[in-house]
Amino acid sequence: MDGLSLQWYEAFLSDPVLRESLFASLQIATVTMVIGTILGTMLAIGLVRSRARWSPGLNILMLIPLVTPEIVAGISALLIFWQLGVKLSIFTVMLAHITFSISYVAIVVRGRLATMGSEAEEAAMDLGATRLGSVRLVLLPGLWPAIVAAGLLVFALSFDDFVLSFFTTGDDVQPLPVRVWSAIRFGVSPTINATGTLMMVVSLTTIALAVMLPRLFGRRESAIKVLTGQEGG
Repeated sequence: MDGLSLQWYEAFLSDPVLRESLFASLQIATVTMVIGTILGTMLAIGLVRSRARWSPGLNILMLIPLVTPEIVAGISALLIFWQLGVKLSIFTVMLAHITFSISYVAIVVRGRLATMGSEAEEAAMDLGATRLGSVRLVLLPGLWPAIVAAGLLVFALSFDDFVLSFFTTGDDVQPLPVRVWSAIRFGVSPTINATGTLMMVVSLTTIALAVMLPRLFGRRESAIKVLTGQEGG
């Protein structure tokens, strides 16, 4: 059958413009994942463990990016950069993605924190650990499954995002979703179809890992508890 061939995937990989856009999307998604996960985890810990008066207000503020239509967020980011005189580039795309990914990470990590008590951290501090030490040695290992899942989710969302990227990208390089949109305005070619398929595979694989890894961590923790109980008995 004409058109049904791996040659279009080869054409995608041999196209320097599409390769550049793919690398840009991977770079944006990776930076967003790393920085967004760190900031989102810190925000979640602060919201759950802090007893400050501003915590309820910050909880509400954290939800705003989740309920705001993405086109509104994209236009808002564009206006902010324009008012500040910031030239649009790959870095403005990263900044926009990071800003709106923090809430996703905080929601996921906070859900895990809600199932964890503070007794282990308090015991660690009673034994001489500092507050930071108890977080590093006790809290973060328990949060690790949620942190990994949140990071992978953010990577998938950032890699596949079009609206924020469209409003905040510059002339230096275009992320892959924006490049695909620009190309289909002049007709859909088999190479573009192959590009869309590859994007879908990357996103679905990342989301599948985000779902599976916490379950694997949970089974491992359950097995350790069972073995510990047997040894203790």
